Amino acid sequence: MTSTAAELLEVLWGRASTAPASASQLRVLLILEHHEGINLRTLADSLASTPPSTSRLCDRLQAAGFVDRVVSPSDRREVRLHLSDRGRAFLDDLRQRRQRELRAVLDVMPAAKRAALLEGLEAFCDAAAGQIHHEADSEARSA
Repeated sequence: MTSTAAELLEVLWGRASTAPASASQLRVLLILEHHEGINLRTLADSLASTPPSTSRLCDRLQAAGFVDRVVSPSDRREVRLHLSDRGRAFLDDLRQRRQRELRAVLDVMPAAKRAALLEGLEAFCDAAAGQIHHEADSEARSA
């Protein structure tokens, strides 16, 4: 059921269209939103990608006006990545479009089922966040 729900969610979000950003580019934007000012190597590690591939992704996002590159004040060889105002506006708009698609589905669900879904999603988010933070802490200790 979880896989089916995830696939249906992808279809609904597809209706909201992530254009002009690809799924990989969207992932970069979301990472930058939560890790403002990270460097290219850290971003590449987060994407499980290579720095050259990640750099090309960022080139396209910068050309679209979604990402700004800033030379680090502490090391001129290091470039910090920031979500631009246009990138933030894009993510805000995308979230609003996705919420409209979800709202249309939720509106036809009985209230009791919506409440149960909310309770289940809250528990899922808590468990997933805990697992992600635990993994990040483990990686930080081993580095």
